[in-house]
Amino acid sequence: MTSRRLARMAQAIRESVSSAILFELKDPRVQDVTVVGVDVAGDLRSAHVRVTVRGDEKAQALSLHGLRSARGFLQSKIGARLETRYIPVLEFSLDDQGRQHLEAARLLSELEQEQEQEQEQEQEQEQEQEQEQEQVSAAENSRELSAED
Repeated sequence: MTSRRLARMAQAIRESVSSAILFELKDPRVQDVTVVGVDVAGDLRSAHVRVTVRGDEKAQALSLHGLRSARGFLQSKIGARLETRYIPVLEFSLDDQGRQHLEAARLLSELEQEQEQEQEQEQEQEQEQEQEQEQVSAAENSRELSAED
């Protein structure tokens, strides 16, 4: 099967599952779920749905369990939208890329803050050194003036 057709099928499955989760699924365990992507097998008999869930690990596990319980309902929604010989069997898994991106962004911002603090400290040290040099030169000037007298 062509990759273009598989990509279109994956997109249609993602849209169907997303809208069904958002508007039709009444399971209280499934909250704050975003469908990130769908990988469809070449024979269209199975589809791997990657989701992200906002919240802690307990909320993620609970939402994932709810999605697995609602698999039949979601497959029926896909079957109603797609006209294929087989309705793909859905498998759900958590996608940690979003969390990894957030962690990387947090680490980068911490590094930027540390660099800014280091630059501020360097500037303060330079200012202190300049003040000391001015005091030394002023003391030398006063000695020269007193020596001339």
